[in-house]
Amino acid sequence: MIMIDKYWEDPEKLHVNREAPRAYYIPYADTAAAKEHQRGRSPYYESLNGSWKFNYYPSVLQVNNAFYEAETDVSAWDDLIVPSCWQTNGYDQLQYTNINYPIPCDPPFVPDDNPAGLYVRDFHLPDNWAGKEKYAVFEGVNSCFYLWVNGIFAGYSQGSRMPAEFLISPYLRPGQNRIAVMVLKWCDGTYLEDQDAWRFSGIFRDVYLLGRDETHIRDVFNKTIFADGFEQASLQTEIETTGALEVKAELRDSAHQLIAAAQAVIENQGIITLDIQKPILWNAEAPYLYELYLYAGEEIIKFQVGFRKVEIIDGVFQINGQAVKLRGVNRHDSHPELGQTIPVHHMIQDLKLMKRHNVNTIRTSHYPNDARFYELCNEYGFYVVDEADLETHGMGVPDDGADGSSHRLATDPKWKEAYVERASRMVERDKNQPCIVMWSLGNESGYGINHIAMAEWIQQRDHSRLVHYESAAPHYGGHENIESLDVESRMYSSVQFIEEYAKEESNKKPLFLCEYSHAMGNGPGDLKDYWDIIHRYPKLMGGCVWEWCDHGIATETKEGQPFFAYGGDFGDKPNDGNFCIDGLVYPDRRPHTGLLELKQVMAPIHIEAVELSGGKLKITNLHDFIDLSHIGLHWKVEKDGITIEQGQIWQLDASAHEHQLVTLPYAWPKTQDSCYTLTLSCWMNRETSWAEMGYEVAFTQFTLLEPCPSAVPANPTYPSSLSLKVAENDRTLTIEGFDFRYAFNLDRGTFEQITRSGIAMLEQPMRFNIWRAPIDNDMHIRKQWEELGYDRAVMKVYSCEWSLLSQSTLEVRMAFSLGGYTQYPILHGEALWQVDASGEIKLDVQVKVRESAAYLPRFGLQLIMPNGNEQVEYFGYGPHESYVDKRQSVRKGKYLTTVDGMFEPYIMPQENGSRYGTNWAVISSEQGMGLKFTSPEPFSFNASHYTPLDLTNAAHNHELKRRKETIVHLDYKMSGVGSNSCGPELLDQYRLNEKQFRFELVIKPVFSED
Repeated sequence: MIMIDKYWEDPEKLHVNREAPRAYYIPYADTAAAKEHQRGRSPYYESLNGSWKFNYYPSVLQVNNAFYEAETDVSAWDDLIVPSCWQTNGYDQLQYTNINYPIPCDPPFVPDDNPAGLYVRDFHLPDNWAGKEKYAVFEGVNSCFYLWVNGIFAGYSQGSRMPAEFLISPYLRPGQNRIAVMVLKWCDGTYLEDQDAWRFSGIFRDVYLLGRDETHIRDVFNKTIFADGFEQASLQTEIETTGALEVKAELRDSAHQLIAAAQAVIENQGIITLDIQKPILWNAEAPYLYELYLYAGEEIIKFQVGFRKVEIIDGVFQINGQAVKLRGVNRHDSHPELGQTIPVHHMIQDLKLMKRHNVNTIRTSHYPNDARFYELCNEYGFYVVDEADLETHGMGVPDDGADGSSHRLATDPKWKEAYVERASRMVERDKNQPCIVMWSLGNESGYGINHIAMAEWIQQRDHSRLVHYESAAPHYGGHENIESLDVESRMYSSVQFIEEYAKEESNKKPLFLCEYSHAMGNGPGDLKDYWDIIHRYPKLMGGCVWEWCDHGIATETKEGQPFFAYGGDFGDKPNDGNFCIDGLVYPDRRPHTGLLELKQVMAPIHIEAVELSGGKLKITNLHDFIDLSHIGLHWKVEKDGITIEQGQIWQLDASAHEHQLVTLPYAWPKTQDSCYTLTLSCWMNRETSWAEMGYEVAFTQFTLLEPCPSAVPANPTYPSSLSLKVAENDRTLTIEGFDFRYAFNLDRGTFEQITRSGIAMLEQPMRFNIWRAPIDNDMHIRKQWEELGYDRAVMKVYSCEWSLLSQSTLEVRMAFSLGGYTQYPILHGEALWQVDASGEIKLDVQVKVRESAAYLPRFGLQLIMPNGNEQVEYFGYGPHESYVDKRQSVRKGKYLTTVDGMFEPYIMPQENGSRYGTNWAVISSEQGMGLKFTSPEPFSFNASHYTPLDLTNAAHNHELKRRKETIVHLDYKMSGVGSNSCGPELLDQYRLNEKQFRFELVIKPVFSED
């Protein structure tokens, strides 16, 4: 084994020779380069990114002593790109775990077989660095590393997601130099980095050298101070130098015009103050940035400056004196191919998507991001909750008989410095970023004296922002002292709880939902319920949906079929399966329908009807700082889904938190036999950095007149000469009309054949169905469903009799139950079927559900139609899937799609693609030959090439075998989707919990010429 000090199992040894943390910046040689802010164009910056020689060992015990020597031959080693995660390059074990530690829980000790990655890179110093101090900066290395320069030990560091900077001048020589790094997979810091994520290792963020003047600016802290309200402000720049240094400061506006300037000689510590009259304030809606240039010696350093003030007034969270709602998401660093190595363009892609979907806040769950990410947030406009790289969730898993094991490290003085350092390194690096409005002490790490020390350190260093930490909530049983925490934080609290909190006058802190509304799979389904309450109470400051993206790993099957993998797909143990597939976007950033729902629920524009008959509407601007001059309004009136009138207002004008009244010049419908809707689209009337002109920000729809149309008249007319031919043979009822032939199995109580003009429209007998392929948010109720036999429910027919009511009307009465083996029947029902001479089939079914049964996933009729029935037309909500609690992002209209087009390819197959509130639907061949479905009341329907059991039994999409047939579900109701995979139980109003109900349905074969 390599002979080095074993720092990796000493919680009190956090680094060796590492420079003190400082603000992020890059020195430049001229103002133009500094303004451009492309760090690779600075002559004082030398990237070490690229190909390094790499050698992987399953255990540090196998590492040879001499690998870091300057003369060691490493030519036979592998080549590995830096930055990268070594697991995404074929080394070691890809592993996903949520709570459980992937090693024995024995802090501070880690396994002796501790994987090690050896990195070697030869380099030459730039010619113009003579006389400069040389620093090596590692922006992120997981989990700890040793550094050698030209064979000499230069330092050690741990703390994976914060930079480590080393002065390496003493070890350098003219000509070629060698830098060598040994990265260990595990260290005592691993116990503090138990985040819900893939466990990656290696040099995963950028590595570079800096050439600095011998006497230079070491650290900068920019503080914005206001006087006389916001009419006057000062930029107080605290500067630390490495010696006596003349520093000139210039503050410029966004047009690069000089606003203020000053200079001073700084000797180690000093302050330069720049005063500004009537500053333009920074906020997420109008992210105005000034530029601060510091000139010192040969160096120029640029900082973004945003004048803004964060405070709590009377329990209300405010920015710049205005109450603000945080419309947020939690975001992990996650790339489907690169793991936690995130290119800048990928960060920008995320931020643009968030802006386009009305997100204004990001919690950096659960560690600081790349420093450039915050600069982008400054520019695009986001409020950021910057979170320390601290999570000890796995401490609460082992049961050693001791109370408070989840608080163990938080209460151990030996770990205090490790805790505080994770706060101090974050704050020192990011303190100049105006986007940051709160510091977070980490996530799910118990709560004890070490957290209190973190919070007190932060408040002493930076009192301009708030401090948040959720695991200090009383129900966790941690330390009682929460005075150093500025907000009350909760995860997955129910809607009822947050309303009760807001109403309770003794609660003085604003409530922040750092995680709520779990977006896993087909969800979330409770967004509107939360935001109705959040908007109602000033004390509720908003929150962050869990989470932004699915953490799938792009991979292939043995046959070369691509798919996104999750926990367990690589043989990793322990693993938490698909719990990492819990985002609002797919790994490749395609939006889930849940993101579309979030966009609409959090829309910054609200439209109410004042007098629809006169076209009078009230438009409320929910922005906190900007008016609606950037928004245009397009309106249209549709009759049965066809536009009959439309118009637009080019520019709205309501001020922030104000409203305006508008009158639209449409004509009120004169007939009541059709469905008339008014749809209003709020769109961008100018281009921005994140959206094109015409992009829809929000919409609203009103129904002007009901009822909505059905496929055929309620009492269809047909020639009186038409009659039915009915015959019973061997308990099969044959029903023939002018151009149709049906077969009804009296023993099975269902139709088993429907044909028109010789075209078969039913592949298998119809059946009643209550099962849906469980969505991720069904994971808890699913156990009850399966115990009660919902997944294996079959129909028992007690009686089935038919009669002719007239020569043109047949009636079949049937009594039945649905139940699974070993269980009592789940429900009993009586179904009345009628067939008339036009070929119309009517179903009237009345159901009684067992009192003790859990709520039903769904109830309806399942049909399987033959190959070729791919076209879907319907009048209802679209264009994408919708459910009773997930339907704010859809609008009523007439839609034409396909069965494949209705499918939503969730990475873990589950119920998907259903349409809530449908009035009628036609499923047919391309030539328009198929079945039409209507009901007196809107129903839920679905058309798919997979049965519920197909979806239930598949773990990945590539395991699904697409059926040629079309499986159709016509549901009385479908239970909502909620967010109970991690959030609260599905709300009562969204459950199919009725013990008695009635469902009416009409089925008729149709041709396009009908």
